[in-house]
Amino acid sequence: MMKPSAIYILMFLMMPFQPLSALLTAGTGIDDPAYEQTRTLNIVYTGSINGELEPCGCSPKTDFGGVARRGGYLRGHRKTLFPYILIDSGNFLSKDTPQGRLKAEAMIKSMSIMKYDVVAFLRNEKGFSYDFLSPLLRKFKIPAISDAPPYRQSTTIRCGGMIINVSAEPKDYKNGKLNILLTDRTITEASSLKGWDVIILSQAKEGPSELENPIRVNETVIVRGYPKGQKLGILSLKVDRKGKVIDFRHRWQPLGRDVREDPALRRVLKEYDNKVARLLRNHYTPPEKTVYLGVSKCIECHQPFVEGWKKTKHASAFATLQRVGKSNDPECIKCHTVGSGEEGGFHRIETTPHLSNVQCEACHGPGRDHLLDFSKPMQPVVEYVCLKCHTKSTSPDFNYPVYLEKVKHK
Repeated sequence: MMKPSAIYILMFLMMPFQPLSALLTAGTGIDDPAYEQTRTLNIVYTGSINGELEPCGCSPKTDFGGVARRGGYLRGHRKTLFPYILIDSGNFLSKDTPQGRLKAEAMIKSMSIMKYDVVAFLRNEKGFSYDFLSPLLRKFKIPAISDAPPYRQSTTIRCGGMIINVSAEPKDYKNGKLNILLTDRTITEASSLKGWDVIILSQAKEGPSELENPIRVNETVIVRGYPKGQKLGILSLKVDRKGKVIDFRHRWQPLGRDVREDPALRRVLKEYDNKVARLLRNHYTPPEKTVYLGVSKCIECHQPFVEGWKKTKHASAFATLQRVGKSNDPECIKCHTVGSGEEGGFHRIETTPHLSNVQCEACHGPGRDHLLDFSKPMQPVVEYVCLKCHTKSTSPDFNYPVYLEKVKHK
């Protein structure tokens, strides 16, 4: 009886001869003409960042996003994403204020380090003067497009053997190319536009996205940037030789605490924090009029209540900012102090230390008039007072009756 091994050898010798290359590619589909006529492209995108350089960090549930994590993810996954283009669909800046300008510089510098292929300047960016933004674009070599002059309205990118037209003008699609439109129009408006293979939307105001998952209208794939850049969008296209999208996949990449930061971008954020601190010292002046008195005055008549307050998290709110280097950021200290940004409120820890932390007057209002006339009551604490700081993004689990028990006077 012949051994099994001998049977296999005999069967191999009886097979018709095939070149080695044919054996290596058998079953792979590489010799399929249809395979050679399709190409893949990953569009990695952001939009609707609205000035969020890094997340607040007040709640683990919303501690996602930030340029340092985004850059860290891209740095660690360039090979797996290849071939890809990196796009921002606009509204990545906030308001044109002294701090907003520092934020704009840090954001544009960060995009340069991450090597964005194109960035759209839409409603929020148009709120800044061209004279301010133009030098930053030249310095950091950011390719910007817009639907309004003086910026150019489109750019051409070559990637993965494809010629890609990226534009911010709805009429500027190019035949024979893969066409991508960046706009802050509504979903309804975008759905009526013709000639685009991909439309990436953004929104100029903070808030939940209307479009969690991509939709396809006729032959156009429509996606929207994740609010505040908490997640990175990755749209994978399969494109035929004529540049038409024949299939696509989409996923969100969360940018949580588990994502390793890019050290270069962390340095950008540190530099930004230092500039904001100098801005607070030099631009904002200490209050001349005393409206808020501080807890040291409240304790003179309300000692039991103050002793109870000392046991709450409100009493150490400012220390949480000091631990993370945000104790000089006006956007943070407004919810960790008394009256920040208001007449007679907290200025800096060096000038108004008696108004640090979330004290009595942060909830009950300024106490000067009450001190002058005890018959004038302090404002009652109702839900809307808490909601000024306990927002969905900073305190997603906020429940007024439950949280009130945590700080109730005892």
